[in-house]
Amino acid sequence: MRRAASVFIVAALLAGQAHAAGCDKPVYLTLDTGHMGVAPLVAEVLEREQVKATFFLANEKTKTDGTSLDDQWAPWWKARAAEGHVFGSHTFDHVYWVADLKGGGFKVRPSAGPDAGKLLTWTAAQYCAELQRPADRFRAMTGQAMPHLFRAPGGKTSPALLAAAKACGWTHVPWSAAGFLGDELPSDRYPNAQLLQRALDHIRPGDVMLAHLGIWSRQDPWAPAVLEPLIQGLKQRGFCFATLRDHPAYRDAAQR
Repeated sequence: MRRAASVFIVAALLAGQAHAAGCDKPVYLTLDTGHMGVAPLVAEVLEREQVKATFFLANEKTKTDGTSLDDQWAPWWKARAAEGHVFGSHTFDHVYWVADLKGGGFKVRPSAGPDAGKLLTWTAAQYCAELQRPADRFRAMTGQAMPHLFRAPGGKTSPALLAAAKACGWTHVPWSAAGFLGDELPSDRYPNAQLLQRALDHIRPGDVMLAHLGIWSRQDPWAPAVLEPLIQGLKQRGFCFATLRDHPAYRDAAQR
């Protein structure tokens, strides 16, 4: 009986692995940096649920009186890299595109770093250098190369910005309409239960989902309260989780 039970367990595990490998309903969880207050709990949920995510890194102010890519957080990022998650650039100083300039270049506004809040004029080369800064810091923290994927803060881009980034090797990753998980919204008007149900009702195969490692303005934190039931609920509906390394639109860029 014991041998038969062991064979059954092994067969069940192999069947589960085969199902995951052949899943025809993939979704892609992406997490941008934030105040990092929920980051340890998010990591616990991902490990417990055996879900791999894609993280987009910027050097933002944290609840630990530092920044999200400082030496205090370096071990956390190194651990996530060792677990097999995927990473991309979110610009080092969380730099928002504001407008294109005639003749080339852009108006931008960082929300972090020494120029936070200032309206700056950048060339395409300066924007490319800003995309590279998180990659350089990531390598210093983890010893790994960052894939040439990026997400513009706020998702704000223009065709000219995307072309400039592509020219220096970077591919932009937006999110799906249903994949906006709402953790940036005020919790008094959009409580966690509502956001959870909306996501479970509307997410479809292939969607890229967006959440953060802590949003300052949300009083009732979305993560990890919604994260685990969302993962579990989507799994129950037959979805599987993959990183952007497996996404047909981004897999080539993720290998660079």
